[in-house]
Amino acid sequence: MRAAAVALAVAALLTAMAAAMVTTAVQQTPTIDEPVYVGASALYLREHDLRDNPEHPPLGKLIIGIGTEAAGVRLDRSYTGPQEAVGRHLLYASGNDPGRVMLAARLPMIALTLLFGLVVLAFARDLAGTAAGLLALGLYAFSPDVIAHGSLATLDVAAAGFVLTAAWLLWRARGRPLPYLPLAGTALGAALATKMSTLAAVPVLLALAAVPVWSASRRGEGGTAGRAVLRAAAAAAGVAAIAIAVVWAAYLAVDPRLRWTAPPGLPSIGGLRGVLAGAAPFPRPYRDGMRLQFGFEDATWTGFLFGRHYQGSLWYYLPAALLVKTPLGMLALWLTGAAAMVSVRRLRPAAPYVLLPAAVLLAAAMAGSRDLGVRYAIFVPLFLAVAAGCAVALPWRWTPAPAAALALFVAVSSVRTFPYYLPYSNEAFGGPSRTHLRLHDSNVDWGQDLGRLADRLRDRYAGRPIWLAYKGSGVPASYGISAADPLAVPPDRVRGVLAVSDSWIDKADPRILALIRTSEPIDEVGHSITIYRRPAAGTR
Repeated sequence: MRAAAVALAVAALLTAMAAAMVTTAVQQTPTIDEPVYVGASALYLREHDLRDNPEHPPLGKLIIGIGTEAAGVRLDRSYTGPQEAVGRHLLYASGNDPGRVMLAARLPMIALTLLFGLVVLAFARDLAGTAAGLLALGLYAFSPDVIAHGSLATLDVAAAGFVLTAAWLLWRARGRPLPYLPLAGTALGAALATKMSTLAAVPVLLALAAVPVWSASRRGEGGTAGRAVLRAAAAAAGVAAIAIAVVWAAYLAVDPRLRWTAPPGLPSIGGLRGVLAGAAPFPRPYRDGMRLQFGFEDATWTGFLFGRHYQGSLWYYLPAALLVKTPLGMLALWLTGAAAMVSVRRLRPAAPYVLLPAAVLLAAAMAGSRDLGVRYAIFVPLFLAVAAGCAVALPWRWTPAPAAALALFVAVSSVRTFPYYLPYSNEAFGGPSRTHLRLHDSNVDWGQDLGRLADRLRDRYAGRPIWLAYKGSGVPASYGISAADPLAVPPDRVRGVLAVSDSWIDKADPRILALIRTSEPIDEVGHSITIYRRPAAGTR
């Protein structure tokens, strides 16, 4: 009966998460990055051509392609536009239903996100028991950021989930190196074949693969240090070799002949990064993708934090953004669980497997130049959900009650934002309706509400002149929006209804600011688009 109750609880949590993600996937139009990945996946599977989106490895896009292939997406083979336009052409100019294509592309990522929930459950249960596993899964299933990005045809949750899976398998390998070390190498390779930012976790995970083998060898060989070191090095090398093989397999699955021409404008990267990109044991497309990523890091990007628009990056951006976008109960449980992992003796050996990869990946992301959203730190809610589950191991009789209360607070906060998970912020920062005042881009407005805007304009503003400043990848006309560009004419000619993506406002474009200063806000859509009334001619 106890096992049946646990299974029922797990099924209920994953069902609730699936319902939230599918609803979100159905209602949201394409975000800025999604058409690029969808278009690339179609080219990979139909044309066996790696040229599009080389800055990211192919595995995540192949997973996305499972859905689009099953949906029978039409590909215009005569179109040869840039990668930014390939997906848009596929969605809006190739005879496809964009809503159907996007749902088909998102469903494989939704399924993968649910499977990673089982990893969170198993990892926490292995560390601190069934109650810990259920608490960890509950936090994962109600995490607004995981729901938001797990319901998109993007790469962030997939890459983070594969790293988490590798760490869990390495923990299990402490007692049984076979079969868990090879499986950990496979999971690590899947992470590397999905997103290059996971390279930062490689030294940590390889060390975690080596240390238990070294310890076991020292015990089994009577303290022979040389042989222990050799066995530990062999274990780490084996995991690395399997990971490298998985990366190669992902590229060969697209093009068995691995035809490749370096993209135009490939940056020349010097120093240690250039040596790494040149010597890494990966296919040339991967190494050129590393150069592209290094080039992105050398560029200057714009950011927005707590109402401040700035050039460049702030080292504390990601911690600040996580503070805004994480439920308050979840923050409390993260801290409590991390404290438990370092204070409870039986949990201390697990701390490097849970806390260290998250810390290293967060440090690497904080050192980056792109302050564009907590999706760059989406691994934090995955790893710290496992840590939070360990809060139940604290040796205090009253621990379960506050832990359950905090988990319930998380669930209520998450449900209240349904189905607007992308712009979520916690109650201390005013909720999702106030997120655009503190953050921008994929934290709040990623172009996802074009369809909702079309419905709102049709229901409330039919027959009025419509002006639209939209930041996203969707095509407004495809959703029935007939709007003019307010930036193409003098401000005094913009009269009627003006709809503006909040990221345009946050970027402090002087042309947009000039328009909204003389406009009256009258409505909002999805907490990401603000609608204004423009004054008639001759009025102020």
